[in-house]
Amino acid sequence: MGLGATLKEAREEKNISLDELQESTKIQKRYLTAIEEENFKILPGTFYAKAFIKEYALAVGLDPAELIEMYQEDVPEPEENQEQQYTRIQSRKESNPQKSNAIFSLIPMIIVVVLIIGILFAGWYFYKQNISKNDSGAETPKDDNEIIINGPDDDDPNDAETKDENGDEDSSDAAKKDADEKKENEKKPALKVTEEGSGSRPESTFDLENAGDKLEVKLESDDNTWLQVSNGQGENKYYDSLTSDKSPVKLDMSGDDEIYFSIGNAAALTITINGVKLDYPVDPQQHVVQKIRVHVKE
Repeated sequence: MGLGATLKEAREEKNISLDELQESTKIQKRYLTAIEEENFKILPGTFYAKAFIKEYALAVGLDPAELIEMYQEDVPEPEENQEQQYTRIQSRKESNPQKSNAIFSLIPMIIVVVLIIGILFAGWYFYKQNISKNDSGAETPKDDNEIIINGPDDDDPNDAETKDENGDEDSSDAAKKDADEKKENEKKPALKVTEEGSGSRPESTFDLENAGDKLEVKLESDDNTWLQVSNGQGENKYYDSLTSDKSPVKLDMSGDDEIYFSIGNAAALTITINGVKLDYPVDPQQHVVQKIRVHVKE
């Protein structure tokens, strides 16, 4: 008995139909049939074969690791171009520390330049102060009988009071402006992790705060990834493979209070909601099959 027949027999023993299996695993019925017939060419890519087989096995009560080890020869290996793609992704990540080290090596030089500029500016300032004192000379004593007439450019004490009042008004305007800017920043959307998923197919939960009236989801993939996006009522907004050629895909989910993602290749998929990038709480390189649930908060 082969891998496909073993899975099919387990499904029939539990009286699970293909439609019910599709609903529980979120894998299309035609892909489930292809796995039972061991016709893996129908799948969106051989990379997904192992992930789909694991989902199928878990749904019918079989141990996926033991099943794959038993029928290792029946499970197709990922294509060479898919392995090269992951090698390129890993290489890009490994190059980042080198760039960071180069940036950090410039910091001491920048600090020295700033200090030199500060010293030069301080010297110039004190030099100007000394020149101003020398030019002013000694103060001429005033005659008690001397009548002083204020010119149009002379300061008047009443004017000083007026300036103080205006200064207070300017300070009040500045404080109001800062408060408005702070309030505006508090209204910006933000994604916060409320639960980090675990296990072989982790399901993590987020809260989208300050979502606003419009809810837009942007999806981008630099490889082939199977993807399902639905709302809180189970209505599918996207249910297909997503490639770099199809990217980006934008979904208008305004009015929905929940967004659900079922992802087959999380390492290749970038999710942005209302301009905020979603960072996977579970490493997508280690767990390519992930589920994400986002609760929308006003």
